[in-house]
Amino acid sequence: MGYPRKLTRRFRAFDNFAISFTIINIISGIFSSFGLGMNAGGPRVLVFGWIGVAVMVLFVGAAMGEIASAYPTSGALYFSAGKLAKRHRGAWSWYTGWLNFVGQVGGTAATDFAAATFIQAFVAMQWPHYHATTQRTVLITAVILLLQALANTYTVQLVALLNRISVWWLLVGMVVIVGCLIAVPSHHQPLSFVGHFANNTGFSSSLYAGMLGLLVTSWTFTGFDGSFHMSEETVQATVNAPKGIMRAIGYSALTGLILMLALVFAIRDYAGEASDAAPPVRILVDALGDGTAKLLLLIVIGAMLFCGLANMTSNTRQIFAFSRDGAMPGSRWWHTVSPRTRTPVKAVWLAAVCSLILVVPGWWSDTAFYAVVSVNVVGLFLAYAVPIFLRLRLETFEPGPWNLGRYGKPVAGVAVVWIVLSSVLFMLPQASPITAKSFNYAPVALGAVLVIATVWWFATARRRFKGPVSYGTPDEVAAMDLI
Repeated sequence: MGYPRKLTRRFRAFDNFAISFTIINIISGIFSSFGLGMNAGGPRVLVFGWIGVAVMVLFVGAAMGEIASAYPTSGALYFSAGKLAKRHRGAWSWYTGWLNFVGQVGGTAATDFAAATFIQAFVAMQWPHYHATTQRTVLITAVILLLQALANTYTVQLVALLNRISVWWLLVGMVVIVGCLIAVPSHHQPLSFVGHFANNTGFSSSLYAGMLGLLVTSWTFTGFDGSFHMSEETVQATVNAPKGIMRAIGYSALTGLILMLALVFAIRDYAGEASDAAPPVRILVDALGDGTAKLLLLIVIGAMLFCGLANMTSNTRQIFAFSRDGAMPGSRWWHTVSPRTRTPVKAVWLAAVCSLILVVPGWWSDTAFYAVVSVNVVGLFLAYAVPIFLRLRLETFEPGPWNLGRYGKPVAGVAVVWIVLSSVLFMLPQASPITAKSFNYAPVALGAVLVIATVWWFATARRRFKGPVSYGTPDEVAAMDLI
């Protein structure tokens, strides 16, 4: 790919799969957004929407996997965008890289903030006198970010080990949660309950409410580009990176559907649980009692912490690669690698600090915090769309060992259409009446990112950033390898 090797290839096929599976994280995704689905469509959209959206995401993953096989680098999306563009390669690469960077930073911030919120919920259940506040949530999030940064600083082997553990934590945790929801409650909802539709959004249109409910699944299925970003540290990356993407999506779709059904059938007081501050926690308490609910809540918190760790790891590799091509302020700092640990330590701490900056507004306002991190999903999926769209425009595409053959273009076409549709959904109002508290700030946050990137591009970047940099011929690059 034109770069001297600085990172060690210590990620096996399972490790590569593990990072995307952990970032998707069905437990974290479903538990943090289940309430939205209960109010926007109900069980009908939660269950059948999960199936439909998962199929669409498989198209996105397959299209991304084909590109990952052709361009297996840490730069991933922005690198491939620069290589696939016919013209203006620097601009395509620039915007893709910044959308990816902001989306990943927002993802880490949102996941760790959710973990901190659930930690406070657990503490309040254990010690009723405890009073949860947004200030304490921010402080707990800061501690989580610190611990995750330390883990990413230490060694690649430690991160790989934690990601392996996280896979089993998710799978075993899902089995425990589902098993308890099946065995413990004295009664369950009837099979016909999956067809129940609910619209508590305030909007009169049932179709609109149902479309909003699809966001539960779309929010969960983000971050599978992590396998792509870990390419330079994965053995046989041209095959294992795309396989990691597809396996992570496929296994998450199946296990997530099982967990979704278990939660839906365990619902007792629909109105009360849907209006609760944390609907899935209330479902666990109502169905299982406080003791069991607290035990399962620990599993959920652990899943969120693993998710945040994997998110930061992926974000760090994107920063490392983007800086290697001179696209970030202080690039010479962020693409250095520690000679002791063989990890981009400075990029790790930049990722942690940027996530913390996004969390700080939550000290004063939940609305301000969600306005900042709402760009997470939109930014990520738009970054996914750019290289897939550019590959779609090419008359000839040189695939890697893992490819879709003649189905490559049709799959890419479906992927782009779905990404555009889901991105529009994420920017629409999600509750009525629309107030400063309920307003969806995603388009505002996305617009701010694009304006800053555009001003920066025309002010200075277009003259110095031409896209991915080549350090020489394969023989010259091989001579530069530090490993």
